[in-house]
Amino acid sequence: MTALNEEARVIEAAAPPTRFARGWHCLGLADTFKDGMPHEITAFGTTLVVFQGADDGELHILNAYCPHMGGNLARGTIKGDAVACPFHDWRWSGNGRCAGIPYARRVPPRARTRAWLCLERNQQLYVWHDPEGNPPPPEVTIPEIAGVGSADWSDWSWNSLRVENSNCREIVDNVVDMAHFYYIHYSFPTYFKNIFDGHVATQYMESTPRGDIDLGTLSSTGELRSDASYYGPSYMIDRLWTDVGGGVEMESVLINCHYPIDENSFLLMYGASVRKLPGMTDDQAAEAARLASEGLKVGFEQDVEIWQHKTRIDNPLLTEEDGPVYQLRRWYEQFYVNVAEVKDEMVRRFEFEIDTTRANAAWQAEVADNLARRAAGS
Repeated sequence: MTALNEEARVIEAAAPPTRFARGWHCLGLADTFKDGMPHEITAFGTTLVVFQGADDGELHILNAYCPHMGGNLARGTIKGDAVACPFHDWRWSGNGRCAGIPYARRVPPRARTRAWLCLERNQQLYVWHDPEGNPPPPEVTIPEIAGVGSADWSDWSWNSLRVENSNCREIVDNVVDMAHFYYIHYSFPTYFKNIFDGHVATQYMESTPRGDIDLGTLSSTGELRSDASYYGPSYMIDRLWTDVGGGVEMESVLINCHYPIDENSFLLMYGASVRKLPGMTDDQAAEAARLASEGLKVGFEQDVEIWQHKTRIDNPLLTEEDGPVYQLRRWYEQFYVNVAEVKDEMVRRFEFEIDTTRANAAWQAEVADNLARRAAGS
């Protein structure tokens, strides 16, 4: 008699890290914060205030709570290039120094709060987070996205989704997860390759849609090529080329980014910009971008449904076709340790291509069977 559970795999799962990743994190479209009001952001286990100086026009990020008596600066007002506390009107400039106290003869020499380094690029706002307090090395900056923001491209279509009871690692795991595209997103990856190099992790994919499931207008009906790269721990630029029929290929850029709220929740943001086809109007391009963003929304909601009902697993049991999960997590670990503790195995170049032949044969057979069953029942 065979003993029950003999040699059974036991899931190992440590608690999510309380330390937050080092790197640039996108907070959203920059124009969102340029309305003359302070904005509250809950991130990295703390509360921030984002505001635009009325005189210099620059965006600034500070700790949200006034060091004087704890008033929430995000509930205050913008006065010149400072944000004024709603409690006692102490005014804080973008560099973290107190710019004035209307009722006081002098400003205390230690009147400073934390100013966070920020970057405006690609019409988006980013904040730098480093538990060690170091500035970002030049080579880890957010790249410029060529063309986006010009007259040849649509404006960003942008959405956000708060994800509870889930750690950021879940979304990053998708970089190597070929198989979930078949079962959750219902597409056939015909080519799938990963390259990790330094602070960049890339997924190259070519895919074709299933023919037995109606995905509506949010899914492409043709071949799709995707080059998607994480630049650091939380910001992905996905360049897409989609066959829209008649020998026409549409080019678009999708953004997939997030920032941690705490160790067990994060804000997921995603957006799309579409390169205008010849003769395409601004309204048509905007609609195309909206549809692309809506497609992302559908896909992410499918992912979130899985994440919120799964368990954290540090020792996944894998097949070759599951991709380099452990290598990706070693790459991801570099952002959670001190710079002096970053190992060569975390940053050296690594390549892995999955043979999709067997997977596609199996799922094409499933599609054919579904279509035959449907025809027999009609």
